[in-house]
Amino acid sequence: QVQLVESGGGLVQAGGSLRLSCAASGRTFPNYLMGWFRQAPGKEREFVAAISASGGITSYADSVKGRFTISRDNAKNTISLQMNNLKPEDTAAYFCAVGASGWRGELFSRNIGVYDYWGQGTQVTVSS
Repeated sequence: QVQLVESGGGLVQAGGSLRLSCAASGRTFPNYLMGWFRQAPGKEREFVAAISASGGITSYADSVKGRFTISRDNAKNTISLQMNNLKPEDTAAYFCAVGASGWRGELFSRNIGVYDYWGQGTQVTVSS
């Protein structure tokens, strides 16, 4: 059974940083697309960032580009999201996800429907 467990969320002031991690278990994902999404109260879940199997290709939502960095460690079956210069509008539950079909382009990676496995989420709250 595949399990994704996020950690690293918390409360931070605007301008601060957090690093989210996601540990995958149940199988290995060296060839899979991995990504981060977020969902604020009353809003739909939205794409944040994605990374290809090798880690050589990344994609970011315009709202986080230049502030967030996604990375992965295939040996440890983990992905991370370094979030800098956080803003109150970044407040949301953050979810990691895995897509078995792999990387098929930037637009593909932003599609929530291509992800097969999801974590339970970790809360990020940014105060002004």
